[in-house]
Amino acid sequence: MLDTREYLEKIKFPPIKRKKLEILQVNLGYKCNQQCLHCHVNAGPRRTEMMSSAVISEIKKFLLKNKIKTLDLTGGAPELHPEFKKLVSYAYDNNISVIDRCNLTIFFEQGQEDLGEFLAGKKTQITASMPCYLKENVDKQRGKGVFDKSIKALKLLNNLGYGKNPDLILNLVYNPQGPHLPPPQAKLEADYKSYMLDKYGIEFNNLLAFTNLPIARFGSSLLSKGQFNEYMQLLKDSYRQENLENVMCRSLLSIDWQGRVYDCDFNQMLKMGIKESNKALTIKELNLKNNLDRDILVAGHCYGCVSGQGSSCSGAIS
Repeated sequence: MLDTREYLEKIKFPPIKRKKLEILQVNLGYKCNQQCLHCHVNAGPRRTEMMSSAVISEIKKFLLKNKIKTLDLTGGAPELHPEFKKLVSYAYDNNISVIDRCNLTIFFEQGQEDLGEFLAGKKTQITASMPCYLKENVDKQRGKGVFDKSIKALKLLNNLGYGKNPDLILNLVYNPQGPHLPPPQAKLEADYKSYMLDKYGIEFNNLLAFTNLPIARFGSSLLSKGQFNEYMQLLKDSYRQENLENVMCRSLLSIDWQGRVYDCDFNQMLKMGIKESNKALTIKELNLKNNLDRDILVAGHCYGCVSGQGSSCSGAIS
């Protein structure tokens, strides 16, 4: 796979200062039951990387010590981690909101039969990938049969109260299928809600429109097709300075499966870790030093978060 980091590091981006930390995003590992083209972590069924119990213990300490409001769990499929439920329960017991970045098909994997009931019981917010409401487009991007399983999972979640009960938030995620920006989020959300309700009787709370960043599989695809420079120019031409105020890295930290600390999960995939004394900073060291007063690391890929309507782990930012 082609790596875009050397190209991105040559592109200048405006400096960003950190605000108050509110969200801890934790990548529990790269094992996943799917292997999607747009996945910026290169997750898949053959990946074996998983967070250790020792690192999870440090995560728990950090959550309480820093009064974190939201624990954002991702992967891979985070639910495949053997301590996923214990970590969700720990956060719930300490009044910390949890977001589960869910691929929907995980509900039908062996050993996950009670996953929906568990998440509902812990009032876990589900943010689920649904790159289109048309079957042929979803299966093309995420694999044959994924759309039908996703619809089945969404109906299961609706039956549990997700998308209906105000305590059970169900958000869907849209990704463009090619090298272009997502359409306006509000209009797209209205289209999704109308189609999903009329066609399948499915309800959900919000649609989050993500911009594909030129990294990992998507970035490699851009390079191999000779589209990297064109896509970067699109992002630069669509740059909006006002979006800098609301980029997610200002209030978020990202932790990889080994416990290393990053300004966001995109930096994590580029191995642009926060360093101290020229050494990668870990969550254990951060627990000891508790020093977050440092500049955010930026490069060309950051244009993906501030172009057009902006993009973050919570969708559009303007």
